[in-house]
Amino acid sequence: MRAGELAAVRGRLEELAAEVFAPLVRRDQRAKGALYLRKLLLDGRRKSMQPMAERLGVDHQQLQQFMTTSTWQISDVRARLAWRAAAVVRPQVWVADDTGFPKDGRSSPGVARQYSGTLGKVGNCQIGVSVHAASEEASCPLSWRLFLPVAWDGPDAQARRRACRIPDDECHRPKWQLALDMLDELAGSGLRPAVLVADTGYGANADFRHGLDERGLAWVLQAKGEMTAHGQDAVPHQPECGGLGPRPLPRYRTRPVSLREHVLTRV
Repeated sequence: MRAGELAAVRGRLEELAAEVFAPLVRRDQRAKGALYLRKLLLDGRRKSMQPMAERLGVDHQQLQQFMTTSTWQISDVRARLAWRAAAVVRPQVWVADDTGFPKDGRSSPGVARQYSGTLGKVGNCQIGVSVHAASEEASCPLSWRLFLPVAWDGPDAQARRRACRIPDDECHRPKWQLALDMLDELAGSGLRPAVLVADTGYGANADFRHGLDERGLAWVLQAKGEMTAHGQDAVPHQPECGGLGPRPLPRYRTRPVSLREHVLTRV
C-alpha cells in the first residue's frame, strides 16, 4: 500500500474510532479505545492483548486495563457500531444465529462440550449468539452475546467464573432469550428489522416465536416438518364454565397435523 493510501486508511480509522467512542467521557478512555480498535483491524491472526500490543509496539497492560477494569458504558458503543453497520449494509433482513468457537482447554468463559453448527458436531467450544444485518451483498453483526451453558451456573464452576470475571448476575439463559434481549437493546437504540429470519434452532421454539409476535416483529423462521399445527380455518372452541374451579381454556375440536402434511395437501 502506498504512503498516501495508508494515510487515507488511517484517517478513516481515526474517524471511525472517534465516532464509536464519542460517548466515553474520559479522554484517556477514548484514546485507549481507539488504540484497541486499531489493533483489531490490523493484520495478524491472534487478536489477544499481548500479540496485538507487540505489533503496535505498546504496553499491553494499558489495553488490558481498559477492557477488564475500566468503567465505561459498553451499550453506548454497541449502539453506535450497530447504527454504523446498518447504514453500510442497508439490510433487507436481520438474522438470529449462533456460532461455535473451538477451544482446547476449559478456562475460557462459557466453554463446554456442546453442539456447534460451525463444527457440525458436539465439541469443546464457546457459543456466541448474534443478530446480523444482512443484504444480498453484505452481512455484519449488530450485537453478540456469549452463551453460558448450565454447567457454568453450578457450584463446581465458581472458581472458573471468578477467574473469568463473570458477574454473579450473569447466568445461563437459552439462546433464543439472548436473541430477544439483543432485539430489545437494538430497539432501544432505534433499530428494528424489516424481517427477522432464523434457522430451526430458533424457529422450532414457541417461546421465541411468541416473543417476536409480542414485539410486533415480522419473521420468517425455519421449522421442522414433524411440528404440528392446526389449519388456517380452525377456530378454537370455548367450553362452558361449570361454575367450579378455574375457567376452562379454549380448545380445538380438530386435531393438529404435521407441517409436512399441511404442505403436501397444498402441492
